[in-house]
Amino acid sequence: MSKAALCVGINKFKFLPQSSWLQGCVNDAEDLAALLEAKYGFAGGDITVLRDAKATKKAVMAELNKIMDLAVAGKTEHVVFTFSSHGTQVPDTSGDEADRLDEAFACYDINNTGDAWDPATVISDDELFTLFSRLPDGVLMDVVLDTCHSGTGLKSLDLLPGRRPRFLPAPTARAVIASENNDTRVLRDLVKSGKTAKPVLMAACRSDQTAADALIEGRYNGAFTYHFVKSLQSDGTVGRADVLKLVSKGLKAGGFDQVAQLEGTTAARKAAWGS
Repeated sequence: MSKAALCVGINKFKFLPQSSWLQGCVNDAEDLAALLEAKYGFAGGDITVLRDAKATKKAVMAELNKIMDLAVAGKTEHVVFTFSSHGTQVPDTSGDEADRLDEAFACYDINNTGDAWDPATVISDDELFTLFSRLPDGVLMDVVLDTCHSGTGLKSLDLLPGRRPRFLPAPTARAVIASENNDTRVLRDLVKSGKTAKPVLMAACRSDQTAADALIEGRYNGAFTYHFVKSLQSDGTVGRADVLKLVSKGLKAGGFDQVAQLEGTTAARKAAWGS
């Protein structure tokens, strides 16, 4: 049985000013791909890395659908999806959000249409949930998200040199519908619902926080991804819940306020990452 992984890292954005670009996302994707190959039995041909201009919404969704097709066909037993970029919010069109906003993930071609981000250029949490619902029983899917879910932590993070939030506000002020204090639903809430097979999710922060794009030891990374990779490099047999503790300890020691999140079954939380 083969393995399949998609690692996405986006620093540069086609239609955004350079002031909104990031610096550590491509390093995140490359570091995670290298970890999968070195520690988790993925061959180079099992891993697709999409960087910057290669990571349009069309390209990312096409690769994710290819991976899901393999899983449905019984040709893979372990699927990994990692995504490092800006997070943002778009108006909820399905009516399932109390705050009328969907969480979304910025692709290279993110662009606005009127007051909101163009849905054709961002990936919403609803779209990922629909895609992941195809996951058959017996196939493990690990998802690692190093993005922001909310802009509420921007003020403190902006004051620190070498750190930038991975969050894009709405294109215009009047498009911001929700109160800053609302705890919006994010993908980890979606993976709890339904009776289908569920991915195991690790996310960089709570839904009311920002994830940091940061200079750490002379190199840019997502703060969460840096500590996540570091913890697995030191001992790849550690259970996911213990990995979360190690990541949280590293973030706190580095002066990062974000709180990493883990969502999965009790068995998955106890098992080593990747199993």
